[in-house]
Amino acid sequence: MPATRNLVLDSLPRKVASELLEQLTPVELAFGEVLYEPGQPIRAVYFPLEGLVSLLTVVGDRLAVEVGMVGREGIVGIALALGVPHSPMRALVQRGGAGLRMDRARFDAAMARHPPLRKALLAYANSLMAQIARTAACNRFHVVEERLARWLVMARDRAEADDFSITQEFLSSILGVRRVGVSAAASAFQHRKLIEYSRGRIRILDHAGLEAACCTCYRDEPASLPPWRPAGAPAPTSYEPNTSRAGRVSGST
Repeated sequence: MPATRNLVLDSLPRKVASELLEQLTPVELAFGEVLYEPGQPIRAVYFPLEGLVSLLTVVGDRLAVEVGMVGREGIVGIALALGVPHSPMRALVQRGGAGLRMDRARFDAAMARHPPLRKALLAYANSLMAQIARTAACNRFHVVEERLARWLVMARDRAEADDFSITQEFLSSILGVRRVGVSAAASAFQHRKLIEYSRGRIRILDHAGLEAACCTCYRDEPASLPPWRPAGAPAPTSYEPNTSRAGRVSGST
């Protein structure tokens, strides 16, 4: 069975993965698409093969702060695996790409039928919760430049891309800071030739320099890292949180 590129699915035994693939529907996750809103029933889960999905906590009617992100290392709708039928947050496609969709009934049946799937999803849920907890601490203790650098490299790692369509207004919202702070941080990075920013698009120019500008939340966060590996390296045999940065992708593939 060829690899799907989703690391949860590719970690499963061949027989289990083959059976699941027969029940998964290919979809194109479109930039700006909202997959779930807080409190809404989760009618399907998504395994991204490309792109990036932001997980946002909505405060009041308008404010939304990003608490996590999902790429091809995970699944969107993990609450279902924990027995929660409603989404606790908004899931917004931040960078479009291919994915696989499974409706709730089939997902519930697959969880009950395949212990390896349940184990892989619970391991991923633990990884995501660690990422969310670290993000909360980061938003409290670190300055805007460090947080922006962290967001950019985390997005790059999961999307495996150097450029993003994103406005300063949206960045200020998901980082929970004033727009002027994001503008100053982006200008500083552009002056140092770490990024290129214009007309709502950010392109990473210097991967190592941007990583160096990150806070310790990026460098010292092994519990929440997806098990990225260099292009061409063999897929991992099981989904486990990475314990070092050695396998992290250093740029686009």
